[in-house]
Amino acid sequence: MLGLPVFGGTPMTTLVERTTINKVAWRLMPFLFICYFFNVIDRVNVGFAALTMNADLKFTATAFGTGASIFFVSYVLAEVPSNVLMHRFGARIWIARVMITWGILSGAQAFVWDEFTFYSVRFALGLAEAGFFPGMIYYLAQWYPAQYRSRTFAQLMAVSPFSSVVGAPVSAWLLGFTAFGFAGWQLMFIIEAVPSVILGVICLIFLTNRPEDAHWLTREEKTWLTQTLKAEEEAKQKVRNFTFWQALLNRKVLMLAVLEFGLVMANWGMSFWLPQIVKGFGGLSNIQVGFISAIPFLGALVGMQLWARSSDRTLERRFHLAFACLVAALGIAAGALIASPVLKIIALSIGIMGFWSALSVFWTVPTAFLGGLAGAGAIALINSLAQFGGIISPWLMGYSKDVTGDFTVGLLVIAGFCMVSVILSLFVTNDERNQKAGKLVAAPAGE
Repeated sequence: MLGLPVFGGTPMTTLVERTTINKVAWRLMPFLFICYFFNVIDRVNVGFAALTMNADLKFTATAFGTGASIFFVSYVLAEVPSNVLMHRFGARIWIARVMITWGILSGAQAFVWDEFTFYSVRFALGLAEAGFFPGMIYYLAQWYPAQYRSRTFAQLMAVSPFSSVVGAPVSAWLLGFTAFGFAGWQLMFIIEAVPSVILGVICLIFLTNRPEDAHWLTREEKTWLTQTLKAEEEAKQKVRNFTFWQALLNRKVLMLAVLEFGLVMANWGMSFWLPQIVKGFGGLSNIQVGFISAIPFLGALVGMQLWARSSDRTLERRFHLAFACLVAALGIAAGALIASPVLKIIALSIGIMGFWSALSVFWTVPTAFLGGLAGAGAIALINSLAQFGGIISPWLMGYSKDVTGDFTVGLLVIAGFCMVSVILSLFVTNDERNQKAGKLVAAPAGE
C-alpha cells in the first residue's frame, strides 16, 4: 500500500492530537487512496487505448486529442454544482454517486465506434466525474487541521503518479488480449471500470461525513478535533467571512485558478500523450512503452512526498510552490528540445516531478482562507477553471503532432504556462512569518 500517513508530531504535540490524527489517517486515507487510484486509471487509460484504438477506429492525432479534451468541457461545467451538492448531501452519498456513474461510463468507452460516439461518451464521463477530486480536497479539509494538510494532500495526490506506475504496464498488457469479440483496448476499458462501481457502493457504508459523526473516535479525540477545526474556521472568518458569491468572484481565487491552469496543462499533456511520445522512440512493444512511461512517475511519487513534508515542517508555501513550478517548466522545455530518447525521458521525469510537487503544496493555500459553503464552491471553481488546461493541452499536443510531425511545439507551450504559474506563486501565498506565528497559511484575499 502507498505510504500511509502516520503523523508522529512534534515535542509540543499532545497525545490526544497524535492519536486522533493517526486514527483519522488510518480510517479515511487507505480507502480514499483506492478510490482515487481507480479514478486516475479510468481517466488516463484512454492514452494507452490510443495505441491500438486509433488505428482500429481510424482516428487522427487531432481527433483523439479532441476526444481526450472534451471530457474536460463537461467536467468544467459541472464541477461547482457537484461540489455544492456534496456540501448539501454529504461526502458519503455524493462520492458514491460520482464513482458509480463514472465507472459505468468509463466502461462504456469500450463500445464507441466513431468520432461522434467517442466524443459523446467522453463528454458524459466528464459530467459524471465532475467534483470528485475537489470534493476529496474539501472533505479532507473538514478532517485535518492546517498543519497536516500539505502532506495529507500530497499523500492523496501521490496516488496519481502511483497509479501511472502500476496502471501503465497493466493497461499496456491488457491491450494484447482479445476475448468474446472484444479488442484489447475494449477489454481494458471494461475491466478497469468495474472496481469503481464496486467502490462506489462501499462508499455508502464506509465513509463518515463529519468528525462529529465519527463513532470510531473517542469523546476526547472527537472534542479535540472539532474544537481545533472550529478555532481555525473562526480565525478565517475574523480575517474575512466570505459569502458563496464573494468567494467565487474573489481576486485571489481567480489567480489560484490561473496558477493551477498551468499545472493542469502539464499534467494532462503528459498523462494522455506520454505513451505516444515514448512509442515515437521507435522499436518498442506496447509492454515496453508501458514500463518506460511509468518511469517519470516514480520520481514524482517520491519527490512530492518529500516536498510536501518540507513545506509542512517549515510552514513555508510561497517558494516551495514557485520552485516546484519552475522545475516543471524547465524539465518539460528540456524534454521538448532534447533529441536523445534517454535524455528526453530524464528531462520529462524532472518536469513531471516538478508539477506534482507543486500540486502537493498548492491546495494548502485555498483551504487556509476558505471554509464552509464558500470553500466548497471556491475550491471547485479553482479546479474547474484550471481544467480548461485539460481541454487545451491534449488537443494542442495532438494538433502539434499532426501539423509538425512531433510534440515539440505542444511541450514548449505547456512549459510556458508553467512559467506563468511560477510568477503567480509569488503573489498568492502569505508571508511565512504569519504562518509560523500560528496565523493563517494564506493571506486575506482582496476583493
